[in-house]
Amino acid sequence: MNPVNITDKFAQITEHWRPKVIAELNRQELKLAKFQGVFPWHHHETEDELFLVWRGKMRIEFRDKVVELNEGDLCVVPHGVEHRTAADDEASVLIFEPAATLNTGNIIDQKFTAPIGVKI
Repeated sequence: MNPVNITDKFAQITEHWRPKVIAELNRQELKLAKFQGVFPWHHHETEDELFLVWRGKMRIEFRDKVVELNEGDLCVVPHGVEHRTAADDEASVLIFEPAATLNTGNIIDQKFTAPIGVKI
């Protein structure tokens, strides 16, 4: 029950594609991540994901369309839907999803798969 300064938390993140947990509620986690480049195609069997852009811009690519997100925009990716995220320049993104959700979903990738539950 203490305040969390999102800007300060983002300042602690020095790597891309490695979500960090800043809050937990109702078996959900609020994670922060910095995106730059293109993430691998994947899906989540049972978890929906919400992406909210804090700074910069990003896109979520689906097999049949691309969703562009600017600061303040959000998009929910339903479970089971194949997607990948991308940002040409660094973007700071909040991610809401069930606790212990693997960031690469149904794939394991040596470069992109992040440890689960890392907090800042």
